Amino acid sequence: MLTRRFFTRTLLSALGATAFLSRLAAAATQSFDFSPQQAGRPRADRDARAIADIPKGFRFVKEGFLTVAITPFAAPIATYATDAQTVVGSDPDYALLVADALGLKLDLLPIAWADWPLGLSSGKYDAVISNVGVTEQRKEKFDFTTYRLGLHGFYVKTDSPIKAIKEPRDVAGLRIITGSGTIQERILLEWNRQNLAKGLKALELQYYDDEAAANLALQTGRADAQFNPNAPQAFQAAKDGKTRQVGTVNAGWPLKADVAIASRKGSGLAQALATATQGLIASGRYQQSLARWSLQAEAVERSEVNPPGLPKF
Repeated sequence: MLTRRFFTRTLLSALGATAFLSRLAAAATQSFDFSPQQAGRPRADRDARAIADIPKGFRFVKEGFLTVAITPFAAPIATYATDAQTVVGSDPDYALLVADALGLKLDLLPIAWADWPLGLSSGKYDAVISNVGVTEQRKEKFDFTTYRLGLHGFYVKTDSPIKAIKEPRDVAGLRIITGSGTIQERILLEWNRQNLAKGLKALELQYYDDEAAANLALQTGRADAQFNPNAPQAFQAAKDGKTRQVGTVNAGWPLKADVAIASRKGSGLAQALATATQGLIASGRYQQSLARWSLQAEAVERSEVNPPGLPKF
């Protein structure tokens, strides 16, 4: 049976890529703009096709605005600027581009990760752009419009004897930090199930309140590895040199489970968001936005509405 150490719940959910770790090393100390002004943020023109795809009679939460919920959990996906109030990062940039394409202003609402499902269902915001991965279970309650690849990374402290984590047997017997209620957790639970069926040792999942507590557990040897979205971990590893990557896993491993905008089920907004994203891809604004945060490796070729997601286990 799986041993689980419940410390406290972490607010983690997001993604990354193997290829850009070296680029982040330079960007972490040089080019990222965390100022509240965001002078270099790309903007987009109105997209008549996307606007036409907004269902007739659809009522936005706030007239003239696209109201988007976001969790500022870690750079470069979404974090607070130097004023400790403005949310900046790749997801906020993308949200602004989508609002531009729909001919709307952006109202970005910082929320706790755990609050987005209820808030979206109750109509507090029009959409959630917060590194949400597509799963079959989530699709029962929400519509999804994909905009980034779902990639996660295993990280260990720099002097760890662990060289690689690539498949289920590699996590047998390890103590791994991850986020509660995330795709990463579901992958680890399934890997553990497979290992137990083969007579291998159970892994131990650990949950923490915040990033500092998780990092301390890893550095002091109370945990063997972290498994969370790759991009924020790659950024931190490049910044402080205390951790290193030992493997990445596609969120669907190998089934598809990309990152998507979540919208209310049956509202019809998902198609307009997809049309807007396709227009941004065609114009190059989408790629420009990702490049600004060294996330080119997470680009999708096209946006999809409610594609296959991580299956139920």
